[in-house]
Amino acid sequence: MTTTQPTTGHEPATGHEPTTGPGPLAGMQPAARPMPMERACPFSAPEEFRTLREEEPVTPVTFPDGAKGWLVSRYADVRAVLTDPRFGANRRLLRAGDPAQDGAPLPPPPPGMFIMMDPPEHTRFRRLLTGQFTVRRMQKLAPAIERIVAEHLDAMAAAEGPVDLLRVFALPIPSLVICELLGVPYADREQFQQNAGRLLRIDASQEEALQAHTAMNQHIHQLAVAKRAHPTDDILSGLVQSEQLTDEEVAGVGALLLLAGHETTANMIALGTMCLLRNPGQLAALRADPALMDGAIEELLRYLTIVQYGLRRVALEDVELGGQLIEAGATVVASLTSGNRDATHFSGDPDALDVSRPYSPHLAFGHGVHQCIGQQLARVEMKAALSALIERFPTLRLAVPADQVPMRDDMLIYGVHKLPVTW
Repeated sequence: MTTTQPTTGHEPATGHEPTTGPGPLAGMQPAARPMPMERACPFSAPEEFRTLREEEPVTPVTFPDGAKGWLVSRYADVRAVLTDPRFGANRRLLRAGDPAQDGAPLPPPPPGMFIMMDPPEHTRFRRLLTGQFTVRRMQKLAPAIERIVAEHLDAMAAAEGPVDLLRVFALPIPSLVICELLGVPYADREQFQQNAGRLLRIDASQEEALQAHTAMNQHIHQLAVAKRAHPTDDILSGLVQSEQLTDEEVAGVGALLLLAGHETTANMIALGTMCLLRNPGQLAALRADPALMDGAIEELLRYLTIVQYGLRRVALEDVELGGQLIEAGATVVASLTSGNRDATHFSGDPDALDVSRPYSPHLAFGHGVHQCIGQQLARVEMKAALSALIERFPTLRLAVPADQVPMRDDMLIYGVHKLPVTW
């Protein structure tokens, strides 16, 4: 998962104004194209994004579920969408369809699912969580995280390889940490990881996604009720004891944090490891100068951008963006993947991994009021895991050809299903 100091309001887009150019305001709207999805290699963004950024930065698309909407591909436009209060958070549970289809009103978001809310409802939840994910608190967790990392490296060494790095290392570390933070028994991890997998499948039906979401909520709800009677030192207890949320809302917040807290970071650790192994020059630079690691984490976050199909927003009124008229009720997808490969914002070649690249703000954690609240935790976990891994196993390598590593092309969070390694 991830944290920084969250924003508290809609930020102005000064210096990042949306681009303008030919569009339906000046003529006929272009035909909808399929959502770019095909990667030339596991670490590349879909090639169509390059053309779109240059020629049609705001373009109509057809989403994987058959619904239509708009795709925004330039860095400046992505930031503009994510900070403009005229674009609201998409309330439909993890789908990319049109939330105003057939003129139906937007359904209310599930209790506690604050990423699907707009201010002031969103602000109420965000403020309660801000104190739980401060930079200082996440940094204080570093020794405990480093201990967990060391224990799992010891277990890897004892196994003598080959091992599935995702199962024995990348997944357990953030799962242990978020369970500890939330107050969720680690013994329940198999149940919530199964539901998370069902929830994040691209081809999951609305019914399947809802069932998985409901199962996670029911489990956290039972814990919240128990913590109201017997609080402990964890986030769920703190939310319950605040008496500002119902048990149903606490359950929704907890399920969301649990999902985000292990899926995203686990896949960044595993995919980041594979990426470094496939870029031996960059890995050698990190081994030669460990001081590069902080910048390398930012570069891996930018380069890999595992939220692969972007962030969905709904136009709350007619909006002109990039020369296009986006009508009220239309779905807009702000592509973090494409924005993070925009050569007008990032120096050098954005399609290359460069662990010494000068820092420039990336979009891996989103932007604006919905920017990932747990991003500092993700940074601490990634740094601890990757630093210790490459130091402990200097001969680490893939145990299978790279094209045999099963990629998560079928999931909303990109990464690997397995990562066989040896040393």
